[in-house]
Amino acid sequence: MNKRDLPFQNKATGYFGEVRAELAKVVWPKREEVVKLTATVVMISAIVSAYLGALDYIFARTLELLLVR
Repeated sequence: MNKRDLPFQNKATGYFGEVRAELAKVVWPKREEVVKLTATVVMISAIVSAYLGALDYIFARTLELLLVR
């Protein structure tokens, strides 16, 4: 091994050690909270996509009627 490789290995080892220490401090959400929030995101996404889809349809039909004449 080169002498140049050792500082990188020491830095990498130190970095991943710090990452592990920080992840140990994280307060992870409970399963029920994750399920509830995921369901909320899916429902809001479905509502927004339906709204945008309806607007797209209305604008497309309006333009079609205006340009066909």
